[in-house]
Amino acid sequence: MIPADSPFHPDNNAGYQAWREAKLAGYPGKGEDLIVEVGDPHALSDAEYRAILDRVAKTNMAVYATSLGEAEDKAAVRALSTQFGLTHLHANWLADEDGVSSLTPRDDDAGGAEANGPSGHPPTRRGDYIPYTHHRIRWHTDGYYNPEDKRILAMTLHCVRDAVAGGDNELMDQELVYIHLRDNNPDWIRALTAPDAMTIPARVDEIDGERPEEQGPVFLVDPASGGLHLRYTARTKSIAWKDDPTVQAAVKAIENLLADPPFGRFRLHLQPGMGLLCNNVLHTRDGFNDTPEHRRLLYRARYHDRIRDLRGVHA
Repeated sequence: MIPADSPFHPDNNAGYQAWREAKLAGYPGKGEDLIVEVGDPHALSDAEYRAILDRVAKTNMAVYATSLGEAEDKAAVRALSTQFGLTHLHANWLADEDGVSSLTPRDDDAGGAEANGPSGHPPTRRGDYIPYTHHRIRWHTDGYYNPEDKRILAMTLHCVRDAVAGGDNELMDQELVYIHLRDNNPDWIRALTAPDAMTIPARVDEIDGERPEEQGPVFLVDPASGGLHLRYTARTKSIAWKDDPTVQAAVKAIENLLADPPFGRFRLHLQPGMGLLCNNVLHTRDGFNDTPEHRRLLYRARYHDRIRDLRGVHA
């Protein structure tokens, strides 16, 4: 499933070593290094565009900071994303009508905000799903449960209102996880690229209603861009790892790395007007407190595209 000439193919050692050296050279040391100040998100200047793209090229992510503050401006979020080739929006079952999800707590709202359930099922409260609660979210990539034709390759997460306390995000580049595993045991990479490495049991969920069992690899390469994609969750429910000692050891190695990485784990508190633009990197969310009068609100747009250079900056 990975082309033989890709640096991510476990047998292409020369290509991997050259890519690894370039990847780690000048890698940012702190989350603040990811931030780019943006004047008009609808029309980025060439300098702003280049600064965002440079950060994405190095770390698979960038954080933009606008003057939007608490303005509920989804159009600006989508406009910024579109400038980097993100046009194929994935609208899940609980997203708003425009396909962008408004992530705000519903877990203590007795009335709830209900969505129409899938055929044959009653409406579902958003508060039944962790992103719409005050609870922490463990390490994961978005859409790890999606089938192959609906991979979530990129994401924009924009803060409209932050929490009174908590709600920080931790971020980690999936390519650093790959490097850690391959340097320690290339067989772990071979095991995690197997088409049956991860199984998501059948269930009814927020994505497509009734969803059949889904098997797939953990690491794969996007055929359009050659970029590395990771499917992962630290959850222990609703997921089954292959009953194979090498797969089990590789998953344990990922857990250990995310618990205490030598470098590359960024912690950020998105403030109003700030957002994360990324190639679906690993991320978490701390639990948080807010008030009924001032609910934390983030817009989440998930895409089937990867971030691309549409201005020829890296041509």
